[in-house]
Formats: sequence, C-alpha cells, structure tokens
Amino acid sequence: MPFRQEPPRLGNQYETDRALRSYLRRALPPEVLEEVEPELLDLGELAGGELYRMQLADRLNEPRLTQWDAWGERVDLIEVSPLWRAAERLAAERGLVATAYERKHGAHSRLHQFALAYLFTPSTDIYSCPLAMTDGAARVLATSGNDLLVREVLPHLVSRDPEEFWTSGQWMTELTGGSDVGASETVARLDGGDVWRLYGRKWFTSAAASQAALTLARPEGNPTGGRGLALFFVETRDAEGRLRGIRIERLKEKLGTRKVPTAELTLEGTPAVLVKGTTDGVRDIAPMLNVTRLWNAVSAAALMRRGVALARDYARRRAAFGSTLAEKPLHADTLAGLQAEAEAALQLAFYAAGLTGREEAGELDEQGARLLRLVMPLVKLTTGRAAVHVASEAIEAFGGAGYVEDTGLPVILRDGQVLSIWEGTTNVLSLDALHTSLKDNVALYSLLAEIEDCAASARDERLAIPARKARSAAVNARAWLTWAAGEGQVKLEAGARRFCMTLGRALALALLTRHAQWSLDSERDPRAAAAARRFAHNGIDLIISDIDPADANLLLSE
Repeated sequence: MPFRQEPPRLGNQYETDRALRSYLRRALPPEVLEEVEPELLDLGELAGGELYRMQLADRLNEPRLTQWDAWGERVDLIEVSPLWRAAERLAAERGLVATAYERKHGAHSRLHQFALAYLFTPSTDIYSCPLAMTDGAARVLATSGNDLLVREVLPHLVSRDPEEFWTSGQWMTELTGGSDVGASETVARLDGGDVWRLYGRKWFTSAAASQAALTLARPEGNPTGGRGLALFFVETRDAEGRLRGIRIERLKEKLGTRKVPTAELTLEGTPAVLVKGTTDGVRDIAPMLNVTRLWNAVSAAALMRRGVALARDYARRRAAFGSTLAEKPLHADTLAGLQAEAEAALQLAFYAAGLTGREEAGELDEQGARLLRLVMPLVKLTTGRAAVHVASEAIEAFGGAGYVEDTGLPVILRDGQVLSIWEGTTNVLSLDALHTSLKDNVALYSLLAEIEDCAASARDERLAIPARKARSAAVNARAWLTWAAGEGQVKLEAGARRFCMTLGRALALALLTRHAQWSLDSERDPRAAAAARRFAHNGIDLIISDIDPADANLLLSE
C-alpha cells in the first residue's frame, strides 16, 4: 500500500490549550470563568474546525480593487475575501470589540475580550488588524469628550449587530514620516464654515475597506512637527457608497497579511470631524496606539500557539527512521523550546491586557498607570520578535512541507513578520521604552518590583533557576542603564534594543514563574514549571556592555 502522510490537525483550540485555560483559571474569578467558558469552548471549536477549514480553502483569495466601472466612472471598490466577510460578521456577533466596552465583568472584561481574540485571530487571516484599529478608535472616542462622535459613531464601533457594526482604519503613515508621524504633510482646511477638509497622501493605510478612520492632519497655519498635528475622524463613504473625497491609488503588494486590504490613498478635500483640539493630535491618538499594540501582542502569542500546535500534532503523525518525530529527542527538544516561548508570550500579553482592564475600570493608581506606560512597548516588542522566531522554527519542523504553500503553513511566518513592524518596529519601541525608563523612575522601579515579587513567589525548588535568572537579568538591565547614561547618548541608543529585550524577557520569565508556582499549588500540574525552566534557558539577559558603537560605523562603511 503506498505511503500517505497525514496532515496536521487542530482540535478545539480552547480545550486543547492547557496554558490559556490554566491562566484564565488563575486570573478570573470562578464565577466569571464559569460564565465565559462556554463561549470560549464554542469559539475554540470553530477556530480549530470550520474556520480553519475555511481558511485553508480561502488561501488563494486576496482583496481586489476595482477603480473604474464599465462606463468609465471612478468607483474604487475593494472586495475582500470570503473568509474576511465571514470573519467580520462573526467578530460582531461574538463581541470581539464590544466585550471590552460592555464591561460586563468590570476590570476582567479585557481578559475576556482578548481570550476571544486569541482564539479567533489565527484562523481568520489577521482579521484582528481591523478589529485592533476599531477597538483603538472606540477607546479614543469614548475618552474624547466629543459628544457628537460618542453619540453617532461609537455605537457602530462597539455593535454586536453585523448590519450596524463598523470597522475603523488608522491613517498615520506617510511617505515622509513612517514612525516619525510629525513629518506628516496632510493638510486640514476649514471649508468656509465649520467643515474641515483634508488634503494629502496616505502611503500605507491598513484595512482600507473600513467604514471609518482616524487620521492625523495639520490645520493650515499650524507649526511643523507633532505638536502641530490634529486628530480627525473620517467616515469613508456616503449613503450611496461613494468615497468622500478619497482616491484609492493602489493596494499594496506585501510579504504577508495579504488578506488585509492595505492601500495608498489620496485625500482630495475629504470631509472630516475634529476629534479634540486643533493641536497635539499625536497625544490624542495615543490611546489608540496602546490598544493596537496590545492586540499586536495577543496576536503574536496566538500565532505562536498556532504554529506550535500544528507542529506538535504533525510530530505525532510523521514517522522517520523507525519512529515518530515526537519520539526523536532532538525534535522534542526543539518543540519544547517553542512551547516555552509561546507560553511566555501568553503571560506577557495577558498581563498587559489585565493592566489595561484595571486602568479602564478605574482600579489602577498613578503608579500602575505609569507602569503600564512602560510595559506596553516592552510587551509589544518582545512578543513581536519572538513570534518571528517561533513561526520560522515551527514551519521548519515540517521539513519541506513547511515550505509548500498549499499546506497552509508558510503564511504563519509571512503574517508573523508584521508583528515586529506594525505599530512601531522593535528599534522604535526600544527607544520609546528607553526614554520612559530614563525619565520615569517610578515606572522603571515598579517594573523591577513586579519582577522581584513574581520571582519571590517561587517557593518550589523546581523554580529556583527561573526565579534567579529573572532577578539577575532585571538587576543587570538596571545597572546597565545607570552605566550607559554616564557614557552618553550614543551608548544609550546603541544598547536600547538589548536593554529592552532583557527587561521584556525578564518580565515574561518572572510572570511565567509566578504562574508555574500557582499551577503547582492549585492544579498539581508541573508543566508550567517545565515551561519556566525551559524559557529561562532560551536567553533572557541580552545585556552586552563592552560593545563599542564605533564598530557599527566601521562595519557599515563602504
């Protein structure tokens, strides 16, 4: 009988995710978990079953732009894939955004929401992108004090009715700026009365099929730089479906996230509503960035989990040299390292989600808010970098099959790569976190105290090494910061990435260690402790004090 290789399979993605279920048992009150778990089980079944099958069948479908109709009329219509159309309806009905704003479970509502998002994201080809921006826009509007937008727009963004639900884009990136949004060239002009109109070119706008967007523009006469920008709300189409002063020049050809319709736009008098004041738009949009960075981190953890889940199942089905891959010590060792990374990312992402939920519920004091300000870029950059590594290793675990498109595996790596880029590259976020660490001792010492408290909770001798390594890395990072600050700006900036990765991974290890002690005590389960021990050996302290920045100039010289 000819050989037939069984493909990897996914079961219920909640039921089979020991790390997620264990985390929620610790983080949620029993009555809350009892209420939300049926919903998570149901979505987990969809994610590992019908949605996953639909995702594989939808593999070759991508967004299409029709710029002209048959009679020469400019229409600029974007058609998304069947999976994305299904995902939009499902996201609304399941409350992927609404859950956070209904606040049925108070400070725990964000954990509920992101547990749903964690299950939903890997099977919907990054539909988390428009959801993240919609969530961010809802957060901005909800706290804006703009009664008109709160009354007329916010209900659409948080609706559970697919017919009423809107998604929102985020139009910040221009050819001049990238992360330096202060270089924006988009101009806002008052049209005779009180209607603002926008003129300019947005080079990279994700989820361009959304019904709305938040965007930055410079009111005429304002100074250059970020302070001179204002934040505007745009409803993209009129009641007849025509774009409102917007021309879609093209859809971007991207490495990954190819289901996301990312467009280059020209704004030609686009009517817009001022969200807050006529200056400080970068500050006003900051709540959106915090929310989208959190979605990024949860998506990173979710994609890591998906890659490892498929690789682990395949290892039990694939035989080579007389036994399954799962029985090969080297292969098992490789997968164990990836599982530890995925569990650490889950702890980091949901830690940030928990802090966010407490802040929104008014339960976070000033010290906690300052801690969150530092934690968010660290969590985003740490999980984003880890996602690329884990995705690459996971598809390598399939050998040649991992490189073949119709297995549905390469997209995990392509989509994973965006997570270290979108909402600030690793380097940009490292400079952000470095700046916060230097100017806000409260934030830094709160983070160091959190790492120490988590490490101190480890009483079991099986957790001695993870606890020690988390402490040691945090202490070394703090010592490096003091030393580098005395050496000057060049030393500080050159080492910022290693400093921030060390803090991020030390926090991840500390959180994993704390959870492992709880799991040993409450669940009698040693697996979280095994994850902590393994993660401790995956590289936590990345500080290198004796690198000479001058060597970089030598190596980059022609």
